[in-house]
Amino acid sequence: MMLYRLVALKQSEQEQYEPVGWSKCGGCGFNERCWARAEAETDVALIPDVDQSLAKALHGIGVCTREELLAAFNVTSLSEFRHFVGTRQQKVGKRAERILLFADAMEKQQEKILAVPAIPPFPNYVMFDLEGMPPQFDELDRIYLWGMQVFGVKPTKFMPSVAEFGTNGDKEGWLSFLENAERLFRYYGDLPFVHWASYEKTYLDRYIKRFGDVDGIAARVKANLLDLLTVARDSVVLPVPSFSLKVIEKYVGYKRTQTEYGGDWSMAMFIEAVETSDETKRNELMGEILKYNREDLEATWAVFKWLKSKSP
Repeated sequence: MMLYRLVALKQSEQEQYEPVGWSKCGGCGFNERCWARAEAETDVALIPDVDQSLAKALHGIGVCTREELLAAFNVTSLSEFRHFVGTRQQKVGKRAERILLFADAMEKQQEKILAVPAIPPFPNYVMFDLEGMPPQFDELDRIYLWGMQVFGVKPTKFMPSVAEFGTNGDKEGWLSFLENAERLFRYYGDLPFVHWASYEKTYLDRYIKRFGDVDGIAARVKANLLDLLTVARDSVVLPVPSFSLKVIEKYVGYKRTQTEYGGDWSMAMFIEAVETSDETKRNELMGEILKYNREDLEATWAVFKWLKSKSP
């Protein structure tokens, strides 16, 4: 069956439509070709909340661009529009309003403030970001760097907790993180631990189960988590194709010093550091990973300050 499909694709005079996607296309060697074309054509696939199956369904009825989407649908009609998810059809539903808001913002290249960002007032905030190996690369599914830094009235320096390279290295990294977090609570009291998306919360839960939380420090961190992605999505609509931190940080004007960076890059650097026997090389690699994590925290703070300044 697959062979017939490949032959049909090669013999077709018209290239088959395949929607771009931020996560899907990020590390692809053809990214520049496909993404540039999608941007030039204002493809509906570039709209946040338009998933791959919806983009294909819209193309199937001749709605290929943002302009065509805005002309063809209102919130009610788009919410009723059905598309296949796997083998079942489902309605666009509640996503419809956000999709149309994003399409309009991207067409006009204008941001829209929906509500005052839900940021609790504190003099200081901890920016919190993890670097880890997913289960397909590491049977332990481990975090190799727990990064924290306080920003605000009384800032701190970068506070990384790095997993050791030995047998119990993963546990050592976790215990180091708990010590750093306990030190912050002792000095500042309860303060928000600001992160981006659900990764940090997920791995706090996993590590509590894996190694325990005798003094309740991790539970206290978890109780003080503030997901800045949720705050951003609830309060602003931006003319950007993704709510990835790497996209939003550029939008608000944050500039990194590294030419290469990202989650996949960080994992590749860590794997190389684990496998090398050259101590100097290992230190250099870990130094680059630490710089990347520190700039992730700075970028989160830049987005945080930008959001905090917004009101409808």
